[in-house]
Amino acid sequence: MKKISRVLALAGLFTVLTLGADSAMAQRGDPAQFRQRRLDRLKEQMNVTDDAEWKVLEGAMNKVMDAQQDVIGGRFGGMGGGGPRGGGGTGGTNGTNSTAGGRGGRGGGGGRFGGTPSAEAEALQQAIDDNASSDVINTKLKALRESNAAKEAKLDEAQANLRKLLTPRQEAVAVLGGMLK
Repeated sequence: MKKISRVLALAGLFTVLTLGADSAMAQRGDPAQFRQRRLDRLKEQMNVTDDAEWKVLEGAMNKVMDAQQDVIGGRFGGMGGGGPRGGGGTGGTNGTNSTAGGRGGRGGGGGRFGGTPSAEAEALQQAIDDNASSDVINTKLKALRESNAAKEAKLDEAQANLRKLLTPRQEAVAVLGGMLK
């Protein structure tokens, strides 16, 4: 009886968390709108009033945000809810079977943590799903790590380029706003 109660409690908790995440995502709306609101807040906090200056800063910030998104996709893009791809009882691996929340596979391919999964993350997940040999998994893991390192380097470069354009006050705002490390 205790086991059933625990299972039901965990199922209820999972449902609440899933609905809460879906609700929060719906409240945030379109990713492009979220990005624009973030840029608008940074512009205001940085006290940028010159449109020409902002155009340059905004371009550099967009490059940083694109690089951040790539890094997130490499780190977490393959993760989502629902366990193995296919999730339903048929054991499919194409992400077409339904899971909790009506998503296919591991969260519909986009991952719960944001970002689009990289090809390397997808290949590694496929190797895991297929119970591939240790050699195959190690090869896929190495490729993912190399890809992630390249994405981190691209992010570091974009952040360095942005940092060059900022006053010390603006740099502090950018650090607090998650734009710079």
